[in-house]
Amino acid sequence: MIDVRRGADRYEGGDPAAGITTRHAFSFGASYDPDNLRFGPVLACNEELLRPGAGFDEHPHSHTEIVTWVAEGELTHQDSTGEKGLVRPGDVQRLSAGSGARHVERNDGEVPLRFVQMWLAPLAAGGDPSYEVVRGITDGTPYEVPAAGAVLHVRRPGAGERVPVPAAERVYLHVVRGDLRLDGQELGPGDSVRITDERDLVITAGSPGELLIWEFPSAS
Repeated sequence: MIDVRRGADRYEGGDPAAGITTRHAFSFGASYDPDNLRFGPVLACNEELLRPGAGFDEHPHSHTEIVTWVAEGELTHQDSTGEKGLVRPGDVQRLSAGSGARHVERNDGEVPLRFVQMWLAPLAAGGDPSYEVVRGITDGTPYEVPAAGAVLHVRRPGAGERVPVPAAERVYLHVVRGDLRLDGQELGPGDSVRITDERDLVITAGSPGELLIWEFPSAS
């Protein structure tokens, strides 16, 4: 099954008065939708836009694998594991909240910050929090999140390039940028696709693109 969800249909959130605009792909906070709670282990896929100086003050998480991809600008991160630093475009950041962690996310730069943050449910609750950043991940290099039984593929196809979709039981695809085609459907920035039990799918890029593709080898 191929389930396309349009970026224009995302739930609006954040705090625009404070310089934070959020668009949620899944039920989130006040935008409660019992028919859109998760897809496999994916609990959230949030598009965040923070103006310079804006940010999320220290707040808690638990029993969640939080993976962040910066599209534009620089994200300042600080958490209760003692980690602090900048996350830039091309970096993959993961905070494993375990039994409990707190973090701060800010735009301390001089230009707008745009990032995608994805929350995954772990296979087992609890454990010690941990943090990791992979700098400048190369196109097609798989990034594994074993705690959630998930693998992330970052793809940056050029115009006309074809990208095979992993042949997994479940695949979640998010378009960061570009004009793409999948199974006869046009996809653009902010669109996502939930794929279940499909094989031999190929994405074709009409313009240079950037994709986040999650592969879930078993039904979670």
